[in-house]
Amino acid sequence: MANIVTCIDGSNLADAVSDAGIWVSQRLSAPLQMLHVLDKGEPHSSANLSGNIVPEGRRKLLKELVNLEEKHAKLALEAGKHMLEDARQRAADQGIEHVAITQRHGTLSESLIDISDDMTMVVIGQRGESQRSKKLAIGSQIESVIRTSRKPILIVPENFTKPTRFLIAYDGREVTEKAIDELISSALLKSLDCHIISVKNNNKERQPALDKAAEKLTNAGFDVRAEVVEGNIQTALNTYIQEHSIELLVMGAYGHSRLHQLFVGSHTTNMVRQSDIPVLIAK
Repeated sequence: MANIVTCIDGSNLADAVSDAGIWVSQRLSAPLQMLHVLDKGEPHSSANLSGNIVPEGRRKLLKELVNLEEKHAKLALEAGKHMLEDARQRAADQGIEHVAITQRHGTLSESLIDISDDMTMVVIGQRGESQRSKKLAIGSQIESVIRTSRKPILIVPENFTKPTRFLIAYDGREVTEKAIDELISSALLKSLDCHIISVKNNNKERQPALDKAAEKLTNAGFDVRAEVVEGNIQTALNTYIQEHSIELLVMGAYGHSRLHQLFVGSHTTNMVRQSDIPVLIAK
């Protein structure tokens, strides 16, 4: 069976992401793989050196910069290895004896594409290391991962607890229907209370399609509560989550509806970062 790829870094979300990956691995009885990606980042440029420095002084500074870059790369490599070992021990403490650990260079999206054939799901944090550039943090790469990954993505906030109830944001599109079929065929959310809501949009009648989707889930053994709500999509979802103590949000990726316009461009990272609960992006 393909791996549950859990992406960790040096942020304060590492433990929560590890726990989420462990939970998914146990729910699906799938092997767990811990992944740490070393982004090469932007090299120092000699253009930053003052033009007043004589050539010999310029060469000396360039050599020192190269040495610093090499030391930084070695330290980052070692730090990553320790993170992976800590994550593996955390999994062992929770009953998973065999965990694959992988360290790669490049971007997160590129790394996930390379190993996608051996992957069932991606688990990532909603932001990366605070001390790193926001451009390079995992959080800023979420949109890219959502666009390029062919597998479901679980995006984890700072705290993770094993969910007992989840919410499906339903809009009647093919990708959402497919997500429901995937949930039915998967053990991931079985036995959890299921809420499915549709946000009324331009007076479009949602109830018949929503009832059909709810019936499908009920027939599959889920305890389902279905409801059509009104208002701004993001506000309506957040309000329902708070009022019903929802612990996991399930959404489809992409499309042309207002709901999925939230997952195009800069809105992707913003919405996921603001969530206090894990968000499962179905593909």
